[in-house]
Amino acid sequence: MEFSFNTIKSPVENILLKEKGSKFIGFAFPVDDEAELKKSLEKIREEHPKATHHCYAYRLGIKGENYRANDDGEPSGSAGLPIYNQLLAHEITNVLVIVVRYYGGTKLGVSGLVKTYKESAKITLEEAEIVKKELESEIEISFGFSQQNQIFTLLSKFDGRILDFLSDEKCIITAKIKTSIKENISEQLSEMQNISFRFK
Repeated sequence: MEFSFNTIKSPVENILLKEKGSKFIGFAFPVDDEAELKKSLEKIREEHPKATHHCYAYRLGIKGENYRANDDGEPSGSAGLPIYNQLLAHEITNVLVIVVRYYGGTKLGVSGLVKTYKESAKITLEEAEIVKKELESEIEISFGFSQQNQIFTLLSKFDGRILDFLSDEKCIITAKIKTSIKENISEQLSEMQNISFRFK
């Protein structure tokens, strides 16, 4: 099983390419789910309401198993697919690339469109910083007040990120850990007494 993937660190916006009077503007966004995808698409549609086309492609999931290429009115396969192929070429996932086109009066033909959308996606992604991300899992641990130090020590040993901590006689910590160490941390927690934990 794979526990990490390559994605882009932060959004890249307004990368301009001109071809025969048409303007192509590239955008790339790191996205974790469909809701973020929608938000980014809506944002660009609002920023460019007069554009002729908003073509895009995305990959989601560790192996990019959830993907889509959208031509938005361009001839079939001439826009979304060339953009999608750049995501494959850069071996990244959890990324949305949008290319906005303002038609300039000269038709480019299907091969011209394929070339230009590919180039636009390529120069946009070349501006992005590609980073490796570890898959994370959320864990909730319940324990007695006196066991705090034990739990904190364990979490810091595994680079756990604490999201929430309720301290009472019975304490509850919610933390994010790397999925790759899930079994490891589970074993150690199981050996401790009066502790219960679950993965969300």
